Amino acid sequence: MKRWTVTLPLLGLAAASALGLALGAQEKPPQQQQASVWDGVYTNEQAKRGEASYLQECSNCHGRELEGADMTPALAGLAFSANWDGLTLGDLFERIRITMPADRPGSLARQQIADILSYVLVVNKFPAGDTELPREVQALRQIFFQTRKPSDK
Repeated sequence: MKRWTVTLPLLGLAAASALGLALGAQEKPPQQQQASVWDGVYTNEQAKRGEASYLQECSNCHGRELEGADMTPALAGLAFSANWDGLTLGDLFERIRITMPADRPGSLARQQIADILSYVLVVNKFPAGDTELPREVQALRQIFFQTRKPSDK
């Protein structure tokens, strides 16, 4: 009798826990697929604005073709892609926002930075889309820089 007095409440608790776990698992929203630079996250028009801003604000140090110089990293090509692979556009945006241009850090407007990022993406041969690249860091942190094109979704 004592054995059932202890066992029955424990069985009930175990059943309730299992039911709670099952219900909790059902309530989770479906996982969203990550956006990447391969998803057309900027427009061609935005990249054109970005080119103008890049030539005015960045090309003296990073080169007209984004090739970099002795002490300045390239913004196109294999080394650039390898350096940012797996990070987000939010990470790159923040690096630019805080540290660039080198002689006037923090002087670029958020829209200007988003436009310049769009230009960097087009030069690196990532496809354009129908929606402009956002200028909000939280949104940009949802877009991953991926060197290799993911398989079709």
